[in-house]
Amino acid sequence: MSKEHTDLKILVKGLKTLAASLPLLFLGPYFITLSALNKENWTFYLFLVLGLVAGASAIFLIFKGIQTIMKSIF
Repeated sequence: MSKEHTDLKILVKGLKTLAASLPLLFLGPYFITLSALNKENWTFYLFLVLGLVAGASAIFLIFKGIQTIMKSIF
């Protein structure tokens, strides 16, 4: 049983997930850089944790977005 067309609702959902990951792709390295600049301050740990969480969230959202897009195509 072959599907002839792409499911547009699922495709749009995947593209929205990829769009949500875009700001996190920039915020993660930015926060990690801020933490490196504040090594002698308590904000080092705050920015380091925020940067790592933003980076991990971006990777997860990209994976889920591509997986959703592939689901809509195949």
